[in-house]
Amino acid sequence: MRWMFSAGALAFALALSHPASAQVAGEPGSPSAAPAETPDITMAEGVLMTVNDALITSYDVRQRMLLLIFTSQIQPTEENLAAIQQQAMRSLIDQQLQAQELVRYEVNVSDAQINSEIANMAQSGGTSPEQLVGTMQQFGIDPASFRDRLRTDIGWGMLVTGRYRDRARVGADQIDAVLARVEDSASRPQWLLGEIYLDANTVGGMDVAMNGARQLVQQILQGAPFTAVARQFSQAPSASGGGDAGWVVEGESPAAVQTALNQMNPGQLSNPIQVDGGVYIILVRDERTGAVSTLANLRQAGIRLAPGASDAEVAQASAQLGRLRDSGLTCENIVSRANETPGIVGSELGEANLSDLAPPFQEIARSAEVGSISAPVRSEQGIHLIAMCGRRMASDSIPSREEVERELGNQQLNMVNRRYLRDLRNAATIVVRGQEG
Repeated sequence: MRWMFSAGALAFALALSHPASAQVAGEPGSPSAAPAETPDITMAEGVLMTVNDALITSYDVRQRMLLLIFTSQIQPTEENLAAIQQQAMRSLIDQQLQAQELVRYEVNVSDAQINSEIANMAQSGGTSPEQLVGTMQQFGIDPASFRDRLRTDIGWGMLVTGRYRDRARVGADQIDAVLARVEDSASRPQWLLGEIYLDANTVGGMDVAMNGARQLVQQILQGAPFTAVARQFSQAPSASGGGDAGWVVEGESPAAVQTALNQMNPGQLSNPIQVDGGVYIILVRDERTGAVSTLANLRQAGIRLAPGASDAEVAQASAQLGRLRDSGLTCENIVSRANETPGIVGSELGEANLSDLAPPFQEIARSAEVGSISAPVRSEQGIHLIAMCGRRMASDSIPSREEVERELGNQQLNMVNRRYLRDLRNAATIVVRGQEG
């Protein structure tokens, strides 16, 4: 599991010909290249922070700022350097806390694992590890500092997965609940979203969050890839996946976000959206109008009758089927029991769309309880007992059980990860120079 970096997260360094295609709703974008030169980052030399007595120096902060700028392709400006520095300091605090836990639990990450991760990043960008590292060095990033970051990220993923894998196991009832909710909402409009979320409490207040979000919007419009910015600056659970929020159904987002979505088209980027506790930036990647079909799994026992059969013939056939029904029919035995009874034929009707069924069968398929056996039903072909053996919704927007299980597991591990880090921060002694006391 990769918590912060994924293959290709840094490979843009040698492929800057991929400008952002997003537009703010109603405004044209004006993409530009990522920073090509090392920015001038000046700060007093020395120790800036201690985390449980471990030192974080100005060199460490400057290196992390360069890495943030390099990976997000944000254009450093006088207005945003302070925010980048704050993000770098938060990132370094978390890394130090994670590294201390790795020592505590004796989690070791080999050089081969780090080399493999760098090779994956380079391969994703169509370059070699040597070229990737060389480009980073030209930008001012110390390869040793970058490798330390990767070592901690890889080890932290190993630690969290190893310690809390059992907590992330997903039960069948959880999968059923998600599928039921998805099926219920499958007919509503949906948007495929990217999201960036800035937590006002974490960044220093709502005004700071709004100002930071405005700067991020401008940087994305100027060419910084949305996914790279989300990885480095978003505080949503989706940050490690580049801000991929997946398909979001109408009515499931905060009211202010939903209002923005109703006015946006695919490819558009929202202005900062203030919600309780923070600020969202939303990228609409795609949209679709919900379309869903009901599929019913039916079996039957029937007696053939001509369309012009007399009332007496219909009554006799109905009575015969009624006796069979009262003898303990189920979905499991209706076909075999029918075929064992003279004059009655049992058959599997399989799974069918409600709209494709004959009218007498549609009402049963639509409303009958799963597992129930209907009373005798007349059709042009004869008299039937219909076993309602399954019902499900079918739509391109409905995931498989395996997809739901995987997503729920990832969500639970991400939640554990956030709580783990929160608890470490709360228990740590963190001193920032100039803020003692």
